[in-house]
Amino acid sequence: MIPLRIGNGYDLHRLVPDRPLILGGVTLPHGKGLLGHSDADALTHAIMDALLGAIALGDIGHYFPPHAPQWAGADSLHLLGQVVALITQHGWRVNNVDAVILAEQPKMKPHLLGMRERLAQAMQVELGQVSVKATTNEGMDAVGQQEAIAVYAVALLTPV
Repeated sequence: MIPLRIGNGYDLHRLVPDRPLILGGVTLPHGKGLLGHSDADALTHAIMDALLGAIALGDIGHYFPPHAPQWAGADSLHLLGQVVALITQHGWRVNNVDAVILAEQPKMKPHLLGMRERLAQAMQVELGQVSVKATTNEGMDAVGQQEAIAVYAVALLTPV
């Protein structure tokens, strides 16, 4: 039997004016962006938490604390690369990642391939190992009221 590790991740950021909207390393055209200490890339953050959780290494707040000045405005794809290096040091590699973005606006479909490409590059995997989908909350809760964007992610790791 091949040993496998599965982790899940979740992130939610508030939408605010005067910030770029970055998801999966792609800047999307929108009047608001996600509020956060780094670039607030909720998609990449959820994936990092899924990767770390798969091998019981905690969450991204442990490695990149939101109060630490060196992470202010940080590029989350760069941080993802560091997480991938960490899991590799522990003897694991990314087999695949699957994520779903919950957002009312903007429409994600035109940007999903670009997100997958950027994420695959940062994780040093093939495009077919990265799935990103999008859905809405049909007007319900903070996501549905266009006050926030949330992301769920699952990662499967296999030994190096």
